[in-house]
Amino acid sequence: MRIDEWLGTAVHVVASRQSRPNLPAGECPFCPGGLEAPEPYDVRWFPNRWPPMDGGRCEVVLYTPVHDATFHSIGTTGVRRVVDLWAERTAALLSRDDVDHVLVFENRGAEVGATISHPHGQIYAFDHVPERQSRMLAAGWEPDRSPGDRLVVSAAGWSAYAPHAPVHPVSLCIAPDSQVPDLPALDDRGRDALSAMLVDVFSRLDRLHDRPLPYMMWLNQAPRTAHRDSAWFNIEIVSPWRAPGVQRYVAAAEVATWEYFNPVPPEDTAAALRALA
Repeated sequence: MRIDEWLGTAVHVVASRQSRPNLPAGECPFCPGGLEAPEPYDVRWFPNRWPPMDGGRCEVVLYTPVHDATFHSIGTTGVRRVVDLWAERTAALLSRDDVDHVLVFENRGAEVGATISHPHGQIYAFDHVPERQSRMLAAGWEPDRSPGDRLVVSAAGWSAYAPHAPVHPVSLCIAPDSQVPDLPALDDRGRDALSAMLVDVFSRLDRLHDRPLPYMMWLNQAPRTAHRDSAWFNIEIVSPWRAPGVQRYVAAAEVATWEYFNPVPPEDTAAALRALA
């Protein structure tokens, strides 16, 4: 990892990933009997063959053996299995002395860089707290209590809403009404409610433009060594589509200044998703 001497930007230089395949040759490696899933499974995790960080700190999580499934099509029971596996791997990785932050995330769709369409996500275990998460923790992040027209749905102690100042055309935050630091700390009731919320939200997102929505999702969790009492677990979901099949590209002025120009008001996104209940 290299740090920009003027901006402090962290850059992982990973030349070895240049040799990884963009698309699998032949059969899907994530289907039962494939390279990464030789045995039948409901959910599964395994080490990433092309890790951007060494030391066994990068993993792949398979959500379902069904190749053409979606996150919401596996239902609350299927999603609960995924949530439990996320929590299990988070706890296992945080037990290591060389891990301080566990990031669970997913890229879905070629538009955001996914190379295999089989439903899956990844986990990166950092030996430090990344800058964005560190800023959120230092600022005492907590859910928006009064999102107003930006609220999409609220149920069973969880809410999904569009942030006040989103960078992306579609941007949602999912968070519990009561503070909990991470997935391992969620009880059965909380995990069931989260699973139902994820099925609801992803079903709406895929109906927003009447076609599968490319998205990025990540889970913000407490680090191992700090902010355990104040960190507020939450999930962010964003998509680059500003209209059906129309990509919103980040332009030079935005990259240069870190100031963004979003053409889609978050209130409009929330209203459209509310209507898809």
